[in-house]
Amino acid sequence: MPDSTSLIADTIIRTVELGLTITGAGIDERHTWITCRPVEQDASCPACGDEGRLRDHRIRELVDLPVVGHPTRLRIRLPRFTCTNTACATKIFQQQLVCAKPKAKLTDRCTRWILQRLAIDRMSVAAISKSLDIGWDLVNQVALEQARELIYADPTHLAGVRVLGVDEHKWKHRRGDGTPGFVTVIVDLTPNVDGTGPARLLDMVPGRSAEVLRRWLAAREKSFRDRVKVVSMDGFAGYHTATTEQLPKARKVMDPFHVVHLAVDQADYDPAADPTGHLRASRQVRRPVVRGAADPANPDGTADRQAEGEAGRGVR
Repeated sequence: MPDSTSLIADTIIRTVELGLTITGAGIDERHTWITCRPVEQDASCPACGDEGRLRDHRIRELVDLPVVGHPTRLRIRLPRFTCTNTACATKIFQQQLVCAKPKAKLTDRCTRWILQRLAIDRMSVAAISKSLDIGWDLVNQVALEQARELIYADPTHLAGVRVLGVDEHKWKHRRGDGTPGFVTVIVDLTPNVDGTGPARLLDMVPGRSAEVLRRWLAAREKSFRDRVKVVSMDGFAGYHTATTEQLPKARKVMDPFHVVHLAVDQADYDPAADPTGHLRASRQVRRPVVRGAADPANPDGTADRQAEGEAGRGVR
């Protein structure tokens, strides 16, 4: 049983929710160091389930939430056991933690804290990196992995998508590191069309090409592809080509932002000021996506115009 001092410390630092109890603490110029151990010792072999024999202890270090504005490190004394089952393939095993995944460098609650600061407080990756005294790359990697896990682990992630929005985004302005500077942004405009909520971000795929969107659509289940009725996009021919191949029955429309952009570009053009046509060529936008042939069930195009208007309301 922890003594009263440990109980107070465990309550203040909330290590009780980590399944740990504090046995000591210290500070240096930058960090708060907390020494702790598991509240309960689990000697069960993860392979066969037999109880093992205590062999020794190892120290595992984890990054945890800042304490009073200072980066915190947990030094956890974990027992290692020898499996007593001679037929078991596992000879030596270490007690696992409930507060962190194997080989993780951060506690699970620290990972959640990173996502909350990014999404709610709009903190930058650099600011979070400084608060925890860990590298920028580690913060970015942890945030991306956790976000993907939260999104793709949801079985309803792609449920009910009928109106799809596709556009490009320039997220990186540094050249030479070999990674794509553009990403293809894919959103669900169905909630906006139905009036049930804002558009939902479905995915962001590195690159901007027909192949990028083609691969993404091909990786989705056939039921998803059959359910999509409208795809709103800009005038990029690559997206048009990929949509035509993978969603042949979906109606392709141009989003209102690019429609207005095209109209303004044409309205501002003065032929008298450009006798050679060079200015027009330099300002020429991509040819807008053209709708397919008239549907026999919709000869006057009324349904097409309605679908375009509904899809357009979800794009800025």
